[in-house]
Amino acid sequence: MNRTTARRLLAAVTFLLLVTPALGQREAQEMTPEEKAMMEAYMKAGATGEQHETLAAQAGEYTTVARSWAEPGAPPVEETGSATRTMILDGRVMMETYSGSMMGMPFTGQSMTGYDNVTGKHWATWNDSMSTGIMVMEGTCDAEMVCVFTGTYNDPIVKGPVTTKMTMRWTSPTTQVMEMHGPGPDGQELKMMELTYTKK
Repeated sequence: MNRTTARRLLAAVTFLLLVTPALGQREAQEMTPEEKAMMEAYMKAGATGEQHETLAAQAGEYTTVARSWAEPGAPPVEETGSATRTMILDGRVMMETYSGSMMGMPFTGQSMTGYDNVTGKHWATWNDSMSTGIMVMEGTCDAEMVCVFTGTYNDPIVKGPVTTKMTMRWTSPTTQVMEMHGPGPDGQELKMMELTYTKK
């Protein structure tokens, strides 16, 4: 059985299992050991667990304070905003919608954060109203939900991918601080932004 055929079979069997339980039971009994193993692997990969429940606990409304630096030693620019976090895809992914200002201009953004059972790592994406690209990051979170992500985005100045680092930590049950680091004008790592979330 080639991979394409196996995927089609898996999709069909999954549909039968979810839509027609009785028929699904009969189909499951007729599957080969290899097909059953594939089914179990996909079901395990798609199951929600403790990491997803931890993300779900972050759902809610937040006020935000953003501080950004254009260059080392410069005073930060401070701006306020708000964010809404909700769980989508049946509790598998946390989506955040952000609204505020950036450099004195209206600014909106959207992120998704999840946990991949296959890689054992958290992942995050970000896109906003000041770009047409997307930032993609992967990282790890400890038991206290202190998270460190690394990823890339396409910078309009260098016209290519730039590596960035994001850290997130809870400083109280209702306050989370996100820091974003990237290359400064001299190529050295620079703390570009600090975003403080306060849950309402």
